Amino acid sequence: MFSSKDEVWSTPQDFYDKLNEEFHFTLDPCALPSNAKCSRFYTPDDDGLVQDWGGNVVFCNPPYGRKVGAWIRKCYEESQKPDTTVVALVFARTDTAWFHDYVYGKAEVRFVRGRLKFGNQKNAAPAPSMVVIYR
Repeated sequence: MFSSKDEVWSTPQDFYDKLNEEFHFTLDPCALPSNAKCSRFYTPDDDGLVQDWGGNVVFCNPPYGRKVGAWIRKCYEESQKPDTTVVALVFARTDTAWFHDYVYGKAEVRFVRGRLKFGNQKNAAPAPSMVVIYR
């Protein structure tokens, strides 16, 4: 079962592959060596929130917890840099401040049909997901 104690939800590989086919990602700013989706990535020790993402095509599946808003703000801010595209996979929390401040009207949103199964989980996620695209 999913727990709020575990903030790491590895992106399903087939889901990532379809997005990567479209975007050709170059940076994963919030990864572990065991689940990094790009050859260039930042671990929690690197703290992707303080790193420069400029000039990259970024895939961001942020830690699921109270810092999601900070990650989405970072996605938006980094996307304002030249030659930078950011694609984020997050829960579809349209009632949150971060959604209204940094997603609604600022990004392309693709709602995911059904619920994803993250990592090696048997159960589907407890909430719907969305892909947020900043070009």
